[in-house]
Amino acid sequence: MQTEKYRGYTLWGHAILQQEDTPRTERFAGSGPITRHTKVVNVSGVLGHFGTEEDAENAGIAWCRAWIQSDE
Repeated sequence: MQTEKYRGYTLWGHAILQQEDTPRTERFAGSGPITRHTKVVNVSGVLGHFGTEEDAENAGIAWCRAWIQSDE
């Protein structure tokens, strides 16, 4: 999980390991919750499936930033 402070919000980049039939294939679902003063402001839902944990987390952070920018 990654966190980042941005314009008074805390952004969270989550990666959720997906269970696959083939154990050698790891895929991660990415999502991005946004909090402000410990309260949840918005949550992205699943943004897609990624080959690495870091890519999934980065997608969550990017979604959070875009949501904040579009809300201002």
